[in-house]
Amino acid sequence: MKKIAGLLIALTIFGIHSMAQTAFITNSISNTVKVINVATNTIITTIVVGASPTGVSVSPNGTKVYIANRGVNTVNAINTATNTVSATITVGNHPDGVIVSPDNSKVYVTNSFTGTVSVINAFVDTVSATVLFNNGTYGIAESPDGSRVYVTVVGVNAGANSVAVINTAADTVLATIPVGINPYGITVSTNGNKAYVTNFNDNTVSIINTITNTVSSTVLVGSHPWGICSSPDGTMVYVANYNDSTVSFINTSTDLVSATINVGSGPMGLSVSPDGAKLYVTNWNENSVSVINTATNAVVDTIVVYHGPVGLGNFISNYPVVTGFAMHSMESKGITIYPNPATDIITISTEDKNVKLCKIFLRDILGQLILESNEMIVDISKLSPGIYCLEVVLDGEKVVRKVVKM
Repeated sequence: MKKIAGLLIALTIFGIHSMAQTAFITNSISNTVKVINVATNTIITTIVVGASPTGVSVSPNGTKVYIANRGVNTVNAINTATNTVSATITVGNHPDGVIVSPDNSKVYVTNSFTGTVSVINAFVDTVSATVLFNNGTYGIAESPDGSRVYVTVVGVNAGANSVAVINTAADTVLATIPVGINPYGITVSTNGNKAYVTNFNDNTVSIINTITNTVSSTVLVGSHPWGICSSPDGTMVYVANYNDSTVSFINTSTDLVSATINVGSGPMGLSVSPDGAKLYVTNWNENSVSVINTATNAVVDTIVVYHGPVGLGNFISNYPVVTGFAMHSMESKGITIYPNPATDIITISTEDKNVKLCKIFLRDILGQLILESNEMIVDISKLSPGIYCLEVVLDGEKVVRKVVKM
């Protein structure tokens, strides 16, 4: 088959040992993103991004990570297959929060100084719309069905200290909900019925009924609450309290604090692993990430990341990456796989006629076999978007490549 220019990739392939989710920690002082293996709590690599990165959002299909760089008014898109920056998008002044829509089609970015939300078309990574506000915008979250985006609004003008509700079909504001003073973080419950908002100057969390768009209750937490996230099963909400270096656990059945855990100094952002077993908390003052076992409510590990970790947003991928491999050179085997990422067909070719291609296996992120073939062309058109493992057996040797279905 004729090679397509720009899509033919000489690959490095690995003999598989393990797979694990990854965490992407924004370091606002060093202008980097630290990539952490969630299984081992070790740093895999460091990615250089724009100045003062703060907000972060991993796309639901795991193929991209979007980073808000408040120092240069840009958003970087990171390709998770290569852990490199694939696009730089100019947005408003001082972008802070970022969220990818459930269908991976849009990215919403809060710009705190210009009081706007930039809407990015994720297919081409360009700004397609801008939503205007009368105050600064900061935290951001989205309903599970993608129909609503919730934005915290801070400032001194009318309409400040509120949460704005954006209709994503039209990208227009349909409601404004008053909350506490200086609302920063926000998360939406897994069933979409409630939104939880950290009020930095009130030491409280406002709980919003998303059906009526009104505050149903207010919970006292620690000093200067900042980041917030929900557990995957919806039973718990976690709040990072910056000034007293704690994390509050809110039981969503009662909407009361059920536990308070000491972490590193100056916690800001937090995300929970997809299985809900571990909570990761960025500690600004200590240049570290605390790892909490959510079953025992104890800190089980501390990861030094340097410098100025923020991690505002969902920074843990729902998809694992292939790690811990013995290396094999695809170039030495004369093999190419293209395109990657792909939408419908993946082609495997070899220029070495002495190499015998025996079998191809495609597995999902849990290691379940999706298909096997003796053909050089693999049809992935009916697969869901995400990350898969392509195993190629040749000359009795198995090599593996992470492939991305768009």
